[in-house]
Amino acid sequence: MALPGARARGWAAAARAAQRRRRVENAGGSPSPEPAGRRAALYVHWPYCEKRCSYCNFNKYIPRRLEEAAMQKCLVTEAQTLLRLSGVQRVESVFFGGGTPSLASPHTVAAVLEAVAQAAHLPADLEVTLEANPTSAPGSRLAEFGAAGVNRLSIGLQSLDDTELRLLGRTHSACDALRTLAEARRLFPGRVSVDLMLGLPAQQVGPWLGQLQELLHHCDDHLSLYQLSLERGTALFAQVQRGALPAPDPELAAEMYQRGRAVLREAGFHQYEVSNFARNGALSTHNWTYWQCGQYLGVGPGAHGRFMPQGAGGHTREARIQTLEPDNWMKEHWQQFEPQLTLWDVFGANKEVQELLERGLLQLDHRGLRCSWEGLAVLDSLLLTLLPQLQEAWQQRTPSPVPGG
Repeated sequence: MALPGARARGWAAAARAAQRRRRVENAGGSPSPEPAGRRAALYVHWPYCEKRCSYCNFNKYIPRRLEEAAMQKCLVTEAQTLLRLSGVQRVESVFFGGGTPSLASPHTVAAVLEAVAQAAHLPADLEVTLEANPTSAPGSRLAEFGAAGVNRLSIGLQSLDDTELRLLGRTHSACDALRTLAEARRLFPGRVSVDLMLGLPAQQVGPWLGQLQELLHHCDDHLSLYQLSLERGTALFAQVQRGALPAPDPELAAEMYQRGRAVLREAGFHQYEVSNFARNGALSTHNWTYWQCGQYLGVGPGAHGRFMPQGAGGHTREARIQTLEPDNWMKEHWQQFEPQLTLWDVFGANKEVQELLERGLLQLDHRGLRCSWEGLAVLDSLLLTLLPQLQEAWQQRTPSPVPGG
């Protein structure tokens, strides 16, 4: 499938050639000549799915009739608008998430990339990731996405147990997942990530570790471990509430996570985020931007972005959450966030934080505030201490003068 426009065709070919020449060996890739305020990642949300999985409460919809041409036009327009408002001159990664973006036409992906290429510089080693489900991504369709400019895939495998997949409401089998994974690795060598869930109802440590070990025989160099979170309003939550399923055991989930981390470390994977593991330099540039508090633009229904608008003088950073429902989004609500406090101002003198530092769960120094290896496993509980302290410090601060009010 061809890209719409000679410039996009040339860029896609250059990106693929650059990927063959070398792998990105660190999270940031090659040094960027643009200042931080002019660089950003771009997230594009495709809100549609074939069906709603039993555990999922993401912003997704099952359309009766999909007007993809209208959706494509709106995605392109919003990408162009946000690039203009933000003054971003270099896009360092693009991530198509959802929903199930592998249900979108490769033409839509190509059109968004073409619009971005016309408005900003795209480096030759630009990371372009597409989330894909096994049943919506046969090999021929994956190849078409590659021709459209995608050079990295994230496969929603979730489990290698067919009973668990049915429990989760997934439409694929374990065989489907492994077949798609093999085809993805053939088309995107060294550029395929897979998701594996843990902490499901009635799931046991031994069989889950067996799944992880099996997956290591098939996976590429990036893997994500996600603990099930029972979300109100989902089918799985309702089943547990009425006693049709046992509640997930948090102690077993913690053991799975800790032992899973050890297995992956033994297999040569480096944990660079709570859920993400990579080896051979295959860290996701896009994920790393989030964790480094870099700028990112969010395009599409319900997408979230955080960037410094052009003309704000480097003082104001905005968090923008787009309208959730796709039809209303296509026919628009913006919040501001202005960080002026240092981490030492917020946390340096707090007794509870000091206790966490002394226990070795947190580290606070010139590099910032972060979890230790031990602290990463209990991040949610640490946030119960950190976030109220941050909120209190924010409410007590005197707003700094910002040009324009």
